[in-house]
Amino acid sequence: MSDPTSRPARTSPNYDLYQRDIFKAGSYGVLSSFSTDPDKLESLAKEKLSERGWLYASSNAGLSLTHQSNRRSFSSYSILPRMLVPTLTRDISTTLFGHRIPAPICFAPIGVNAIYHPDGELAVAKVAGELGLPYCLSTASSKAVEDVAAANAAGGPKFFQLYLPHNWELAESLLRRAWNSGFDVCIMTVDTDHLAWRHGDLAQANYAFYYGIGNEMGWSDPVFRKYLEEKGIDPKTDPRTAGRAWIDTIWHGKAHSWEDLPRVIRLWKDISGGRPFLLKGIQHPSDALLALDHGCDGIVVSNHAGRQVDGAVGSLEVLPEIVDAVKGRMTVLFDSGIRTGADVFKALALGADAVLVGRLWIYGLSIQGEHGVRHVIKSLLAEFDILMDVAGYKSLKDVDRKALRVSGLTKL
Repeated sequence: MSDPTSRPARTSPNYDLYQRDIFKAGSYGVLSSFSTDPDKLESLAKEKLSERGWLYASSNAGLSLTHQSNRRSFSSYSILPRMLVPTLTRDISTTLFGHRIPAPICFAPIGVNAIYHPDGELAVAKVAGELGLPYCLSTASSKAVEDVAAANAAGGPKFFQLYLPHNWELAESLLRRAWNSGFDVCIMTVDTDHLAWRHGDLAQANYAFYYGIGNEMGWSDPVFRKYLEEKGIDPKTDPRTAGRAWIDTIWHGKAHSWEDLPRVIRLWKDISGGRPFLLKGIQHPSDALLALDHGCDGIVVSNHAGRQVDGAVGSLEVLPEIVDAVKGRMTVLFDSGIRTGADVFKALALGADAVLVGRLWIYGLSIQGEHGVRHVIKSLLAEFDILMDVAGYKSLKDVDRKALRVSGLTKL
């Protein structure tokens, strides 16, 4: 809140000044477009979206027990504030895969963004570029990879999330397009060879791809277009059949195994000149070690935000075990359940190198498009920056397990 002209220089942006800007605008009668309180944000998104859009954003596996576990896991840890620490020059920047980024926060890969707003992934990628934060594009994108890259033109690292097709020629085409468009990290999701039983989606037969939404990555791909032509399927006149063909190619019918991993890693490394390859969906220390043994450069500790395995552990619950297992030999990102600046802090303290945020920006996109995404993410950045200040942590290197207690009783 201090006057920005009288504060010492920092090596990371003054994200906290967004709070000052909001208060200043309010003093002239201009209030924020909407509250970023996570519960209110979720409620407003529900009001704005169609029934199908809301179901796609909110449906979890089974009884949502894993989704609930994610939140309980965060509540199990308490932050230990430190006082009289000179934090005005704090630094929350970090380095990820050779990219210097201003904060340890990335945009999680989420598909079918056009179901939330017509601009879809283009709006999200644009904001990520403006902020210089890593943006991860889903294979299930509703926009072509080339168009998303153009929207991200302001800068920032770009990662590509891969659903490995059952056709290796198509896999190579997708990866080459991503690399040629400036996406230099590949994150392969491994927990979604079959959709979980999601009651809400099933009740409304809410599967966007079968309605012709979220298939643009395939429909814009030369290899897949050739396949459609051979089958006599035209996406323009028969989007439902074309949509089924696409999603059946990248998801359904065959689960991948650890035996497939060396080939896809080699393919990506050859295309990209050796750039990082990660697995997303790791929830067990043994799987983390298998990923390491198979040549992965990193993992994303994630349970798909509770959308795949009902009754599973919360991602934060297993994060320390996984970090201890890999012993700094690979990058560990964290996903599933991040809602606040305190959540970011706790995940970093337990060993994550950075976090991925998803549903928050979905809600912002749903409420107000590009502006909504910008407001949500700038608010999260400000909240985390301010928390580092008031909790007395000057640098990310100071945020470790000593900064937390379990249930307010046990020191880690």
